[in-house]
Amino acid sequence: MSMHSEGQEPPGGSDPSGSPRPDSPPSDSHGLSHAGAEQRGAPRFALLLRVAKLVVDGRERFCVIRDASATGLKVRLFAPLPHPAALWVELANGDRHRVECMWTASDHAGLRFVEPIQLDHLLDEARSTGKRRHVRLRMTLDGVLHSGHTAVPVIVRDISQQGAGLESQKWLLINELVRIELPVLPAIYAKVRWRDHPHYGVIFEQIFQLEDLARRCAGLPAPLDHGRDSGNGA
Repeated sequence: MSMHSEGQEPPGGSDPSGSPRPDSPPSDSHGLSHAGAEQRGAPRFALLLRVAKLVVDGRERFCVIRDASATGLKVRLFAPLPHPAALWVELANGDRHRVECMWTASDHAGLRFVEPIQLDHLLDEARSTGKRRHVRLRMTLDGVLHSGHTAVPVIVRDISQQGAGLESQKWLLINELVRIELPVLPAIYAKVRWRDHPHYGVIFEQIFQLEDLARRCAGLPAPLDHGRDSGNGA
């Protein structure tokens, strides 16, 4: 499971000092925007690569924010976007912004904010060096959990690269090693990190590569809202 380089620019990409906004269409071979003249206005900020998620018609999927301006974002995708679609981008801190897709090129997309945003707040979150929770996808996914010699059904409520939140009618012990089988992933070995029966958070013994997890989970159905943000072990 390997991760492709995040450093590629979409066609027409250039350095931050003279590049179009992230929501501007890529330029052609002559440096002209497909929409006409070069669009200028809000400056673009080159960001550290930051994992976020897109909410696409209620379904959640991973993306990577490449750069941002006051008007939009450029993101890396792991699956094609349907068109038309209701879109939101959600940051690791839970901030969610309604966006529109302005262009796609290969595995990148330009997204425009529907409502004004506080760019400084977005940049502060993206550049934060403190400990942060891994971005997790909310879902409702049936699986099987093996605890000792017992196999029981479980429902996975969210998943990240490092862990998952699940429901199990079987009581599990803190730090218990379990094996989880899901239809979209290979068998996962994990340890129970917290419990509030029947809700549990587990941390995986082996971290998933982002691209592998993103592509496997891209087609999952929208989560059922049970009024509880379970939170996983990571």
